[in-house]
Amino acid sequence: MAHDKVKARLAEIGLELPVAAIPVAAYVPAVRDGKLVFTAGQLPTVDGKISKTGKVGSDVTVEEGYALAQICGLNVLAALALVCDLDEIKQIVKTVGFVNSAPGFTNQAGVVNGASELFINVLGEAGRAARSSVGVAELPLNAPVEVEVVVSLK
Repeated sequence: MAHDKVKARLAEIGLELPVAAIPVAAYVPAVRDGKLVFTAGQLPTVDGKISKTGKVGSDVTVEEGYALAQICGLNVLAALALVCDLDEIKQIVKTVGFVNSAPGFTNQAGVVNGASELFINVLGEAGRAARSSVGVAELPLNAPVEVEVVVSLK
């Protein structure tokens, strides 16, 4: 599938579409149902490894969490690319970010902005979605953040 416009925009901002992460359990990275695509939660993996582990607010700063959420966002795009042409994205309808949070940490939104701002930067207004930013006690592989989306296609 062609992803020319999205790949070109990523290149403009110094990023590239990664290879989709291999699932670590019994699931697939993305499922398409007609004009909707649902991704699995994507971790901040690069070359098959979590970029940094730990809880945001103790082991991981908000700034580091933001950068890790951006990696999750790139992995979301890679998962989407498995089942659709990225240039056919009409709208990211919903973004959900889970933040592995230290007790008392309340800036989950600042972390998940890493993914949301990437989507807006790459897709324009089509990347601006309804969103939830949720603090959780633990995430798989001790990842600091996980991001999933629901996308509507043209």
